[in-house]
Amino acid sequence: MHFSIPDTLELKDSNGGTYMGYNIHINGAYHCTIRYKQLHSFNEQLKKEYKSVRLPQFPPKKLLPLSPPQLEERRILLEKYIQTLSQDPDIGDCNIFRGFLLSAQQETQNATQANIDLDVYTMNWHKVTVRVNTTDATDTVLLEIAKEINLHEELLCYFCLYLVKKDGTDIKMERRLQNFEAPSLSLKAAGSSHCIVIRKSYWDSSYDEDLYIDKVALNLLYVQAVSDVELGWVITNKQIRRQLATLQSKGSKQEYMQLVRTLKHYGYIQFEPCVCNYPEPNTQVIISAGGKELNFRISNVSNQVKEGSFRITRIRCWRILTSNADKQQENNCPHLEFSFEYLLNKDKLQWITIAVLMSVCLQGMVEELLSKKNGVKFKKQPEQGGRHCSWSYMKRDGSSYEISVSRSSSSEGIVDNEEEHSKRTNKTRDHVRKEKLYSAKQSGCSSSGSMSPESLMENDVFEGIGDDDL
Repeated sequence: MHFSIPDTLELKDSNGGTYMGYNIHINGAYHCTIRYKQLHSFNEQLKKEYKSVRLPQFPPKKLLPLSPPQLEERRILLEKYIQTLSQDPDIGDCNIFRGFLLSAQQETQNATQANIDLDVYTMNWHKVTVRVNTTDATDTVLLEIAKEINLHEELLCYFCLYLVKKDGTDIKMERRLQNFEAPSLSLKAAGSSHCIVIRKSYWDSSYDEDLYIDKVALNLLYVQAVSDVELGWVITNKQIRRQLATLQSKGSKQEYMQLVRTLKHYGYIQFEPCVCNYPEPNTQVIISAGGKELNFRISNVSNQVKEGSFRITRIRCWRILTSNADKQQENNCPHLEFSFEYLLNKDKLQWITIAVLMSVCLQGMVEELLSKKNGVKFKKQPEQGGRHCSWSYMKRDGSSYEISVSRSSSSEGIVDNEEEHSKRTNKTRDHVRKEKLYSAKQSGCSSSGSMSPESLMENDVFEGIGDDDL
């Protein structure tokens, strides 16, 4: 997850006074606006819950009103705080953290709890309507969808929800919905041209075989594969298309899946055309992510397509650059650039920069690879219940309400054994301690003058991959 606070917003309270709101963006999308005292209350509760964990430093309170330079300094420090906090796997995935973000989204949109009919689509655009609450989180909505389509709950972790933008026959996969947001609210904020779809949650196509025995799960895989072929995301030729059409007409879904899985770019997600600095600056590329790689397709002046693949096991680290100067016209979100350091050959590392955010895709592929190497498999959807803890959410006006969450409830599809989880947690915390050292390495940044250094983050999730993988 990439958290940023690119700007602030002056708001008025019920008495006519003004205060500063901080706009939180997650993975490039605006999520909520919160006050300093709300984050301060959240931090105090984290300190009580995680007494043995050294939390990142929180910006101190000030007695006097802040000047504009002091407000900017606080914005930068709050951004650094939440970025660092999210890198700790225990805290970033905990119910308190997710609940705070979910409650902040609800307050920002002035959402009230109400039962509604929410439309979710399979990839053949079959509409599934579920009765949910406007404030239900993503995992709750996904569970209701499973009940509606009779998908076995044990298989729920193989699927997830995506927010997509549909333009005629073309679709743009904007982002995977997370458990710190309410799909109905995220859909409302995105606009009428968007919709929610259900897709598989994993990148390794070998997991497909776990779903063939279930009729509903197989159908979800099948309609997604047919859609990806029709969109051109899966590379085919005339002969293959005829074979696929024949199997499709016969309703031979498993045979269709067995054939399509052999094709290039099966299971990949294709992004919109964007600009890249490789092999030269301002190169127009089409990028597909999947199969343990990033695939780049470049058209030259003769309309010949050249391809290049960047294996994730040769990516040393990545970073995200946020520009406050350049705004996207459509939603006024900060402009983001994604860079990764790649081992081109034994002695040469090079930063590759692209104007599209795909850190969530990369992180998902890497974590899946590491988990599989450690013998970790998908687990059953956990049952509700278990130990509960209570925490409170402070609203902007200073009032609070209590929320109870289950410690055992989670929608994560992959579980580590205790030893591997401890190793992963310690490794991530080592990274958090090293993060400040990286911030000083400005000389290696290929960024323009508009890029703000405080928005630069390195993610060492790849550090567990050794030389044997190169």
